[in-house]
Amino acid sequence: MVADALLYHPSVSHYLKYTSTTVGRDKLLRTIQYFARFYAWYLLRTNRPSASIAPWEAVKKQFGLVRKVLRAGKNVEHFKAAAVAADQKTMDPVLRYAAVGRQLGYAGYLTFDLATLLDATGIRKSASAKRLQQEAFRFWAMGILCSVVAQTYTLWRLREREARVDRKEGEGVVEGKRIGIERAASRLQLTSDLCDLTVPFTALGWANLDDGIVGLAGTVSSLIGVYMQWKKTA
Repeated sequence: MVADALLYHPSVSHYLKYTSTTVGRDKLLRTIQYFARFYAWYLLRTNRPSASIAPWEAVKKQFGLVRKVLRAGKNVEHFKAAAVAADQKTMDPVLRYAAVGRQLGYAGYLTFDLATLLDATGIRKSASAKRLQQEAFRFWAMGILCSVVAQTYTLWRLREREARVDRKEGEGVVEGKRIGIERAASRLQLTSDLCDLTVPFTALGWANLDDGIVGLAGTVSSLIGVYMQWKKTA
């Protein structure tokens, strides 16, 4: 009876729905990967023995490789999303261009990342793999920066909308609550984007951040991703 109650609980169904999505699994793996990156750095800084650090380094490397395999072919999805965004003629021009830039940035990142897959898995080594990965990081940085622009602009527009709301009326109260929800979502996405920027910026040498900062920022953005995907699958 207890087992049946647990197995048929709505939370279990929600969990199964969440883990059945590629994005859901990727966010969980990414959280573990970046926490391992942070924790390996922490163990190194506290002079722990190599035997204690090695498992976390292995988790960081192997989970990164698993994620690279899982996202193979996902670039097509972003190319299509860029085309769809470009066709949204009624959309605010700033948000439309930012959406196109974001999707093209992610598509370029995933395309170059895919080109390094055989080298990363050891199936076929390539002398150009490092250069291709650098190009992937450039496109990723471009995509994230476009998202930062979109979220910053959205927050500014929400502030303008809020200034026009009359909270003394019923409709104004509802609109105020709607703006609050949209603002929270935008701030959450902006926080995630700013955390994610540490990864390509560090890889490209545009910022001098150690693995502790990058790992912690990546863990935060990954947890935000887990939360947002969990809500989507509710």
